[in-house]
Amino acid sequence: MARVRQAELVISGVLRGGVLLSAVITLIGVIEFYGRYGAAGAGSAAAAAGFPHTLGAVGQGLISGDPQAIIMLGLLLLLATPVARVIVSIGAFALEHDGLYVAITALVLLILLTSFFLSPLQDQASKIPAVPHISFFLVVFAACVLAGLIGSLVGLGGGIFVVPLLTSAFGLDIHQAIGASIVSVIATSSGAAAAYVREHITNLRVGMFLEIATTVGAISGAFLAVIAPISALYIIFGLVLIVSAIPLVIRIGEELPAGVTPDRWARWLALGSSYPDRRLRRTVRYEVTHVPAGFSLMYVAGLISGLLGIGSGTFKVLAMDTAMRLPLKVSTTTSNFMIGVTAAASATIYFLRGDIDPLVAAPVALGVLLGATIGARTLARL
Repeated sequence: MARVRQAELVISGVLRGGVLLSAVITLIGVIEFYGRYGAAGAGSAAAAAGFPHTLGAVGQGLISGDPQAIIMLGLLLLLATPVARVIVSIGAFALEHDGLYVAITALVLLILLTSFFLSPLQDQASKIPAVPHISFFLVVFAACVLAGLIGSLVGLGGGIFVVPLLTSAFGLDIHQAIGASIVSVIATSSGAAAAYVREHITNLRVGMFLEIATTVGAISGAFLAVIAPISALYIIFGLVLIVSAIPLVIRIGEELPAGVTPDRWARWLALGSSYPDRRLRRTVRYEVTHVPAGFSLMYVAGLISGLLGIGSGTFKVLAMDTAMRLPLKVSTTTSNFMIGVTAAASATIYFLRGDIDPLVAAPVALGVLLGATIGARTLARL
């Protein structure tokens, strides 16, 4: 148990360190950008010349002092944080002499690395940034604080609010909104999961096993996003919101699932665990069941995440809470833990396609990070 606790603290530390470093670098880039070009953000032709969306372009931009390259570096560090967490998790399971989960986690890492080498489906011509006024930055930042707060409390990832905000309120292209939303999903996961893992609410084994399905699904969804008509993306987004709400409304009033009998998969994978509940003032012991059904739903969740950039936390919570019968607090925190890795599987593809605009993604990432951190400190007491 001491080794498990130590491993959780190490994973939590990696998440917090990655988030802090990313936020600092991103904020430095934002200050440099608006300090150089003024509140309108378009003080010179260089501001609208296009933003870097390859590693080589980011490196060249850093050498020349391009503030957009600095912002992109901060965002890339945020995108890399879930990957670092997976690598650390391999070491954590190795310390526990848990060969099964070392293999499972290594498989998740292999899937993630595979996504990094996939060729983008669009040409890599220079992408023209939105060059938003600083008022855009402040409004989006404030809205995303709320999105991150709600997302961390219910395991949604924040992206489910970011896409409608950017498309409906600001009229941005849905692919650009999805690119920023992918960043918000990772921000929510990294910001909230650090606290949840430290407080021993997250089920690491459930999360790591199910990430096999979600990462494969996310890569599939990222490729489908280019093929699918934009009108279809809007319709799918709306249907996801409706479908995901129904089972959660039905389950209102249930504090803890009762009479759960673990199936043979749950016993073999040792998925049952416990967590300290501050409101109930006791340690809650729980079991897991219907693992194949939950695994199948997780592929769908990953597919939706890659397609719409929303983290698909609703389907993750649905799979764990309704199908696998985990307590809602465990479903929420484990979903937060997972959505960052799910999003990272498709984020590289969106980055290489030029769909992650640093001037749009920066206020989203910073706002969601702050909101998710506040939400993580609140959930255990609700």
